[in-house]
Amino acid sequence: MYEKSKAKLASKRVFRKRLVSAAITGFLIMFISLLIGIFGYHFIGELRWVDSFLNASMILGGMGPVDMFANDSAKIFAGFYALFSGVAFLAGIGVILTPMLHRFLHRFHLDLDDEAETAGKKK
Repeated sequence: MYEKSKAKLASKRVFRKRLVSAAITGFLIMFISLLIGIFGYHFIGELRWVDSFLNASMILGGMGPVDMFANDSAKIFAGFYALFSGVAFLAGIGVILTPMLHRFLHRFHLDLDDEAETAGKKK
């Protein structure tokens, strides 16, 4: 999907396409994670839909839970969802940032190769 280290830098059109694709994939990861939390809090935690959305959003965003639960199954779900959502959020952000980081490192690598060639010709 990405060019090799010795290849030319991808065009702006290709880069924009990668950005859009990565953004859609990253936000889809976070949206599915949010839906898992909403449904879990609603059906297992027996919260209303709005409260389920609030709790899932707060956990996924790293802020922490809003409601406390009386039954053990809801507490177990909340614990596993908190662990899952931390990884899902970081994975989503990683997917979104990957094209930008790759382009930066690829351009940096090409600049270093150009400097090395220039230094080798001067000798």
